[in-house]
Amino acid sequence: MSYDTIILGAGAAGMMCAIHCGGRVLVIDHAKAAGEKIRISGGGRCNFTNMYAGPGNFLSQNPHFCKSALARYTQWDFVDLVGRHGIAWHEKTLGQLFCDGSSKQIIQMLLDEMARNGAELWVRTELKDLHKTETGFALEVDREGQRLSLTCTNLVLATGGKSIPKMGATGLAYDIARQFGLRMTETRAALVPFTFSDGKFKDLSGVSLPARLSNNRTTFNEALLFTHRGLSGPSVLQLSSYWREGETIRVNLIPDLPLFDLLRDQRQCGGRKALTTELARHLPTRLVEYLSQHIPMQGNLADQSDAALTELIAALSDWPLSPSGTEGYRTAEVTLGGIDTDDLSSKTMEARDVPGLYAIGEAVDVTGWLGGYNFQWAWSSGHAAGTAIATR
Repeated sequence: MSYDTIILGAGAAGMMCAIHCGGRVLVIDHAKAAGEKIRISGGGRCNFTNMYAGPGNFLSQNPHFCKSALARYTQWDFVDLVGRHGIAWHEKTLGQLFCDGSSKQIIQMLLDEMARNGAELWVRTELKDLHKTETGFALEVDREGQRLSLTCTNLVLATGGKSIPKMGATGLAYDIARQFGLRMTETRAALVPFTFSDGKFKDLSGVSLPARLSNNRTTFNEALLFTHRGLSGPSVLQLSSYWREGETIRVNLIPDLPLFDLLRDQRQCGGRKALTTELARHLPTRLVEYLSQHIPMQGNLADQSDAALTELIAALSDWPLSPSGTEGYRTAEVTLGGIDTDDLSSKTMEARDVPGLYAIGEAVDVTGWLGGYNFQWAWSSGHAAGTAIATR
């Protein structure tokens, strides 16, 4: 069976690419259904893009690479598509856009668009062999126990990265890229919780609060969640993409709280209660109890001098912590790194030295922040490759 384009991976990027390719298109995936990561995203409501998506929200060894695709298919282009399909949506926080209903609406929208453009979809199909031919590529696949031979002019790698292996994620795109001589950047788990080997936060599991987390490269102001294994929450997931083993992170537990003024005012009103009791009016009680074992906060508030309060505020606003690691690909939302962008065209996503071979989405060394940015890269890069193939 011969196709103009075969796309490996029926995720966000692969389906978007299929919509725009034109010609005879086949999308292959080894999962039982298309869009499995879309389905589980955003708590089942799919954070499908971000109002503020731009090049500054992405990590890559070449920070300029993503600019072309993002500019030619923006978040508003995808919002228009969602609107045309009658899918209601809302902004949650920080520009994050979610379905009012279910993430399955986004999957169905993409499937409907694929069908409208004549693209075929095969699930439960595994790639068994692949090689280059004079006119394109030859593939051997196993489709639910049936061995089939396929050929195509264009081959698109859209199988994603290694994150969430229980969903079937593998390094297939990386293996194929290496097979055809494309280089790889270092890959690692990103948007992932931190772990601490000593279980130091086990008793705080479930406690959350607004916080500012930073290292020597960046800072994020979002919620922090203590877990039985360590730290999670949006601020942690964001910082994890910029963290390296052995580094210390800094945690500000009162980023937007004028705690010194609040405590001083309470002290002037009597302040005969224990300092820890007064602190618990502004911070989670269990957190205050934990911190009291590590930071001096004995006695009543009335007995605290301005100097003592200043010292306390300093400790709460600059808490150094050294994670032992992360939870790894098991819970990572994305994979940092991937196919080296130096080997791809930023306009078409085609391999520079392998005509007809394209790489899109998470497989490429472009990684977005938490909050819909990685989906936007999937839409934009898929559109870039699809329209380039259609033009060809």
